[in-house]
Amino acid sequence: MATLADTAAPSRDRFARARTLHWLLAGALILASITSLQVGATDVTLSAMLSKLAQGEALSHMERVVLIDIRLPRLAMGVLVGGALAVSGTVMQGLFRNPLADPGIVGISMTAGLGAIVSIVLGGLLPVWITGLTGNYLTPIAAFLFALGTTILLYRVSTRHGRTSVATMLLAGIALGALSGAASGVLVYMADDQQLRDLTFWQMGSLAGASWAKVLAATPLITLAIGAAMMLGRGLNGLALGEATAAHIGSDVQRMKSIAVLSVAGATGAAVAVSGGIGFVGIVVPHLLRLASGPDHRTLLPNAALLGATLLILADVIARVIIAPAELPIGIVTAILGAPVFLWILLTRRGLVEQ
Repeated sequence: MATLADTAAPSRDRFARARTLHWLLAGALILASITSLQVGATDVTLSAMLSKLAQGEALSHMERVVLIDIRLPRLAMGVLVGGALAVSGTVMQGLFRNPLADPGIVGISMTAGLGAIVSIVLGGLLPVWITGLTGNYLTPIAAFLFALGTTILLYRVSTRHGRTSVATMLLAGIALGALSGAASGVLVYMADDQQLRDLTFWQMGSLAGASWAKVLAATPLITLAIGAAMMLGRGLNGLALGEATAAHIGSDVQRMKSIAVLSVAGATGAAVAVSGGIGFVGIVVPHLLRLASGPDHRTLLPNAALLGATLLILADVIARVIIAPAELPIGIVTAILGAPVFLWILLTRRGLVEQ
């Protein structure tokens, strides 16, 4: 008969493996960040600037602009958006107990994008006191509110008698995404030339428009959302056994659901508002981590934040250099890399989709 120690041994091994992976991912994020600061459309490199500083030379105006005003805010936005999308996907998959759940697949990203488009195209019609009060936060707030409404509606539609139907979730997400796309199309038709240029490039996803103002606008929502999500690890582990079991072991299921909904809406809404439509990060990252270190959300969530940030930064580097000096929208890069992985997940998890 297996002893308690024998039963706990695999769990300890998985936890140790997850901790090791955590430090490896932290190192990978540092290397990716250095690479992001090193390359770009200009021939200014981080190594050359560090060499000049080491020799006591001052940086030129162009070097300061490239490093401080272009590459650093772009790196910061990549870390925020990548972490937000990956953590949101992990929470969604834990909440719905299915590895195919993702803010993009179920329409949350589309509706968050609709909120951002509404603020861009129609923001000038708002009273001056509202625009003055929100300032640079208007677009993230609008995206958050639309994402929040979608998340709540999606959960209520797909859950009946305490059980969530994956098929209903996916179909409802497709319907909401299509409706949001139609509404976005109407607003794009109403936009002026400058708004149209901005929206067209924004919808494909990019970090090219990164600035310290956008980083500061998105940081509070994303930071609070990710911080709240990190507290859900134990509850999501219990939820994997069913809501009744989770309640019996002491989890406040309803409170956990509320925190999960708010964290996903906040992180996704703010991320989409500043970077546009970037897909597949939220569905690929948690699945890869489960394969590497197991399904424990206590380690899965922080590792997802690290891996999501790393992958998005590397995708941004590819987007910058693959057709330099021009730049490929990062949403195209993540789609090319993520779509085959998603198809693989779909085929290997076919039984979950047919439930």
